[in-house]
Formats: sequence, C-alpha cells, structure tokens
Amino acid sequence: MRGAKSAKWVVGAIVVAMAATACGGSDKDSGGKGGGGAVFRLGITEPTAIDPYNSQESEGTLVTRQLFTGLYSVNDDGTLKPQLATSAKPNDKGDEWTFTIKSGTKFTNGEPVNAEAFIRGWTRSSLKASASDVAYHLNGVEGFDDVQKGKADKLTGLSAPDENTIKVKLSKPDFEFDKRTVHPVFMPVPKVAGAGNNKDFNDAPIGNGPFKMDGKWEHNKKITLVRNDDYGLTKAKLDRVEFSILNPGNGAELEYKGFQSGQFDWARMPTPQLPVAKAKYEPQGEWTKLDSAGINYILIFNTEAPLNNADARKAVSYAINRDEIAKGVFQGMQEPATSLLPPSFKEVYKPDQCSSCVKQDKAKAKEYAEKGGLKPGDTINFGYNTGAGHEEWVQAVAKQVEDVLGVKVKLNGLPFKEALTTQQAKGTSGLWRQAWSADYPTAGNFLAPLLATDGINPDDNGKALGDNRGRYSNKQFDEMLEKARNTKDAGERAKIYQEAEKLAIDTDQALIPFMKRTQFRLINSKKFTNVKMDFFEDPNLAEIGTK
Repeated sequence: MRGAKSAKWVVGAIVVAMAATACGGSDKDSGGKGGGGAVFRLGITEPTAIDPYNSQESEGTLVTRQLFTGLYSVNDDGTLKPQLATSAKPNDKGDEWTFTIKSGTKFTNGEPVNAEAFIRGWTRSSLKASASDVAYHLNGVEGFDDVQKGKADKLTGLSAPDENTIKVKLSKPDFEFDKRTVHPVFMPVPKVAGAGNNKDFNDAPIGNGPFKMDGKWEHNKKITLVRNDDYGLTKAKLDRVEFSILNPGNGAELEYKGFQSGQFDWARMPTPQLPVAKAKYEPQGEWTKLDSAGINYILIFNTEAPLNNADARKAVSYAINRDEIAKGVFQGMQEPATSLLPPSFKEVYKPDQCSSCVKQDKAKAKEYAEKGGLKPGDTINFGYNTGAGHEEWVQAVAKQVEDVLGVKVKLNGLPFKEALTTQQAKGTSGLWRQAWSADYPTAGNFLAPLLATDGINPDDNGKALGDNRGRYSNKQFDEMLEKARNTKDAGERAKIYQEAEKLAIDTDQALIPFMKRTQFRLINSKKFTNVKMDFFEDPNLAEIGTK
C-alpha cells in the first residue's frame, strides 16, 4: 500500500459503499473454460504504476506480481517463500548479504534473468530521475543516497561475482534485509526497460512472471494478461486474466454488482451488504475471509497546525468511539485496533500500544485539546480516497470528533491519484484515511516506511516521495529501528520494535490506529478451484485452477 504498499497502499482497505440490491449470481459463461480457455475477471481502479520501479498501491502491485518474479514471495503464514532465490546468507555483522539465484530463467523477450538483471532493476528504481515513490525500500544499500541525489548512477553496494550471484553491501546492518526483497521494487528488469520514464515499458512491462501483458495498459479501461508458457517456475493454469478498470467514485459497488451479474469472478463488497452477502454466498462456497497483515489507520500531518503537537493529536484519538463504529457502520465485521502492528505478526504484536485507542474518553479528549491548543471552532481537514466506499465511516469519525471537541471537520474525498498527490504535498494539514498492508513480513515494514524520518524522502520541492506522509520525525525512534535491524536475535529484536511502536503511536501519537484488517471477498468457486486471498490480500492468480 502497500510497502506508497509506497509499498502497498491499500485502495480498498475497508469497503464501505452505497448499498447494492442483492440478487442471484449469473451463470454466464464468459469466463471459466469458455471461449479461448480459462479467463479470470476482476475489477480494480486505475493503478499508479504496474512497472516495478514505482508499483505501490494494492491495485498496481497485484498486476506487477503477476508480470514479475523476484527473489522471494511470502507464504500464507508469513514465512518467506523462495522464488528465484536458492540461498540468502548474511555475514556475521549483518551488513553484507549474498544471494544465489536459479539459473536458466528468462524474460518473456528472451533476455536472461541473471544477477545483472536484478542489479539493473534495483538501480533503475533508485535513480533520482525515476522519482520513484517506493525507492526508499532500497535505502539500506550502500550508495543509495548518492544515487537518489543524482550524484552517482550506480549503487556501489551491488555486485555480481558471477551470473547467478548477487552480493549486497549495506550502509548499516540489517538482519532482515532478505525480507525486504519481497517488495516489487526489488524485481529484475530486462535491458529494454530503459529509464524509469520509458513510457512504452511503463504501459507494457516485459517481465519474467507467471503472466505477461496482452497489449498495452489501456488507461482507465483495462489491463489484460495472458499466461507465460515459458515461465521458469510452476506455470499458471489460467489462460488469461482480465482487469476491468472501474470508476474510482464507486469502484467497490461496481465490483459487487459485477460479481452478482456474472461479469467478475472476484469482488469486494459494500459494508452494508456484508451480512446479506455472507448469508447468501458462504453456504455456496463463494465467500472467503482473511485476518490480514495490515492496519486501517488515520494519518496525521504532524508538522502542520492544528495537529502539530502530540496533545492535539491525542485529543482527536480519544474523541473517536471505535466500538460504536465497529458495531454500527461495520455491523460487527471489523474489530477496533489498539496497536499499529497486526496480530498476525505474533512474535511482535502487543495489544493496547495506543492508550488513546482503547476506549473513547471525552474528558481526556477535551483535556488534551486544551493542552494542545485545539480550540472549539478550529477546522481539521479530513481526506479520503473515493471509490472504495470509505464515506460512511469517515463521516462517522468526523461527527464524533466534532461533537466531542466542538471543532469543524472538513471532509475532502478525492480519486486515489489525486489523494496521493495531496498527501505528498508540503503543507497538507489535518487527517487522512489510510491503510497499510505488509509488503514483506516484518514489523520494520510498518514502522520504518510509515514513521521513520527517511521514510519521508522529500524531493527538492518538499514533496514526500516516501510513505511517511505524515512527516513524523523522532531521532530516538529512528535509532531504535536501527538497533532492531542490527539485532540478530529475533526475540530481542521484537522487544525493540515494541518499544519503538509505543514511542511513536502512544507518546507521540504520530498516527491513529483505527481498525484491524479483516478482509472479505466473493469468489467464483463454481468455475474455479483453489481461489483464495494471499498474504497481500490479493487473489492467488498464479495458483487458481478450473473445474
């Protein structure tokens, strides 16, 4: 949202939309085994990018992961799943890693996927001219800063001793660097990729994944993939995947209606329809649920008034009645969050890390508002992306904050791309609806991108290119993250992450945890087999079979 996902920014984190009339599913045979083979159809909104150098939100990374295969992916239980990596070894200090990769695989244009292809991809994403929003995932590689600033065109920490070996020298130790390589920004690219602004490659990437492009990305209309029959790993069973790009103003509703009519084989649902949809589709085996590695939260712009101090930010958090919204708006199908890190990260999760999140406390909200200079009549902006149906819960939060604090909450709904631009702009103030889904299975993938100083990554005009769009910055927090990366023992590392989380979201209230991420989808199990949500909350397209 990811790894900004950014890593993976989640467009449809909580799907709340206008109620759609429930009706029976269709048996139209435009998918399944009909026509030219197994065709799987789903709706998305317009991605920011599908080229790995800037693939970021859930829509874009879903497509990118079908077109490209990197060193690792993630199993359902959060453990690393080797793809092209045959081994990954750190030195004793954790500041050098050696990766060996599977030999003999190719891009769909015939170019070899070797160590140089990985170095090419990582370097291309890091270059200043690429202006990648997700390049910061590479910031641990030696030479990254100089490449980002335009002082160099090569990452000095990367080398290829032979065709199938990548040596990585880090500027600082990181015993979890192998987990980082799950992010799409670490994908290999062929020579024809050219620069990051190569429009031809941006719209029709040539990859090495289980699928390949069928024509170009038709912006705001569709993206079509076909199976890569020369794939170097297990070949996909589907012949074709069709992504219909939906109106961002009501995308979630269109997905649901599309599933009901037989247009789509996978869909999110408007929250008001969740109980009805569950009652209808779960008995038919067309309902799936995932308690995912993610968080729904409220972003706070830390450097701009009126929320440029911790007391004012705590006032807003204490004013929110999460239980009421969970029961009312989400009809009991979402659970309030009291921490940033998700329960699925069992080794590091600790409940109630955010004291102001545990229970609404109107008295404390007013007390902190007075301390923080947040006065009745002040205006707080509250932005959100349209198309995923966030209106209902955003309105509920706004009303609670207004009622408790006497402030005016000004709502601002924008399509995702415009929302992204607004979040990144210097001077944006107030709150923003946000969600994060893990790009790779480590607490560092939450704490570093969203809260570390180097996660801001401002350009020359002050635009935040990284995922820390709230611009939170605390030297003590940054030092704690560095200490965690330097710690080889996983148990000790988990304790440090917990302390860092507490500092950022409790002491400093840098952001406001809102709801845990429980995801629901409808699946066409009448025509397809083995359909499920993967670690990234996406359909497991490369593994889906047909009946």
